[in-house]
Amino acid sequence: MKRPTKERLLEGGLAMLLKHGYNDLAIQELLVVHGIPKGSFYHHFRSKEDFAHQVIDRYMQEVHAGLDACLGDAGRPPLERVRAFFELSREKYRGEGYMGCLLGSLGQELSGVNDAFRFKIEGCFSEITARVAVCLEEARHLGALPRESDAQHMAVLLLDCWEGAALRSRLRRDPKPLNAMLDFYFRSVVR
Repeated sequence: MKRPTKERLLEGGLAMLLKHGYNDLAIQELLVVHGIPKGSFYHHFRSKEDFAHQVIDRYMQEVHAGLDACLGDAGRPPLERVRAFFELSREKYRGEGYMGCLLGSLGQELSGVNDAFRFKIEGCFSEITARVAVCLEEARHLGALPRESDAQHMAVLLLDCWEGAALRSRLRRDPKPLNAMLDFYFRSVVR
């Protein structure tokens, strides 16, 4: 069964935004690749910007599914669950040729010129860190982190480091920066 037009556009748009970025995203190319008429695009999206915002929303659905699967695994210790989420993300990046994080890529490209994207992407990062912080707080309560640890600050630091490593991984098309960052972070925070 053929997937709905909007779904095909969002999936294709995600791949193209990762590869080309927002400014070099050619809507016409997207339409041709997926055999979709131009009018169908504007039936589902008001503009290229609206389209990119909806691609981000779609991306965040995938991120939340990963967070649910990893952080919700009560059979594993909290720090293992947090690390598992980032390892799952690393594997997704591998499957995409180490193109990195859509949020980080678009944030670097657009945050200085478009406040709507800046606020949206920062909001997405805040959602991720809030969920990771809950798990880190659980680890703190269980004694896996020092009692004086600030779980929210540690979650923000983890995501900031991850995004930097994702950029280096993208530049090199290699997972080594991601692996080194995870090893360093989790060696540094565990008692």
